[in-house]
Amino acid sequence: MIYITGDVHGAIDLGKRLNTKNFPEQKQMTKNDYVIIAGDFGFPWNMDKEDQFWLKWLDKTKPFTTLFIDGNHENHDLLDSYPVEMWNGGKVHKINDSVIHLMRGQVFELEGKRIFTFGGADSHDKAHRKEGINWWKREMPSNEEYEEGLKNLEKVNYEVDTIITHTCSSTSLDYLRGRFKIAVDRIDDTHAYFYQLEQKVSYSEWFFGHFHEDCELPNKQILLYNHIRQFTEKESIIISDGEKRERHGKKI
Repeated sequence: MIYITGDVHGAIDLGKRLNTKNFPEQKQMTKNDYVIIAGDFGFPWNMDKEDQFWLKWLDKTKPFTTLFIDGNHENHDLLDSYPVEMWNGGKVHKINDSVIHLMRGQVFELEGKRIFTFGGADSHDKAHRKEGINWWKREMPSNEEYEEGLKNLEKVNYEVDTIITHTCSSTSLDYLRGRFKIAVDRIDDTHAYFYQLEQKVSYSEWFFGHFHEDCELPNKQILLYNHIRQFTEKESIIISDGEKRERHGKKI
């Protein structure tokens, strides 16, 4: 089984989102099943006692394996300090035995599904953050990562089942601006890159987070925040609406 949800921002939402009350399906899961976080996972942040508690909670208490792509609110220096390993066809950082970072521009094979992952996004509140403390330049992908993503997609003839990113394409951004009045006033390199993929890649569903809303968009794209969705053979289904929380507009 594979499930996916949106930003948890470390301990802020993790315990609420993935407890047995909000996510009872986990009672039927094993470590061979997966929950994917679509960026802004928030761990590891500084490996203090709180980090260690929640990473142990996921590894030792939860029955499933946690996978995540990086968002903009991550300690990218700390993530990059982990050794790069190959896992199910793509590059990863193993945070512990069952918490795994799916790196940018990778194609993974999970339960018969081909999944392309690409984390990273621009923090629109970075003027109020301090580099190396709560903001890192590595939140934005490098040219090498963009190129690696295209090369890996070329290897599979630009055909995947699922795309998982943290932010979205320029066309999806325009849609969200109109629907939610999201205050993102410029197209950056990630939006342009994902527009290129939108035009070139064959996919069944595309999931992303970042904007702290839940909705389905045109072009088989799904914005996730509180919702938890289960992958099925044809398309994903919502299995939990999560707890209703305020929109954290300043944190995207």
